[in-house]
Amino acid sequence: MEKNQKINCTVASCKYNNTEDSLCILKAIHVSPMEGCDTKKADESMCASYEHEND
Repeated sequence: MEKNQKINCTVASCKYNNTEDSLCILKAIHVSPMEGCDTKKADESMCASYEHEND
């Protein structure tokens, strides 16, 4: 990932989300297909780096 790229995220429950700026504070994320999908549409993938803020 280039140094100036940012990951925008509006999932407020993720502990890596800086809700003030809606930015992910991880340097990189892992994206995976949803279980049982052949991933032909954008909503069939998800951020696998997600962790709930209380975990």
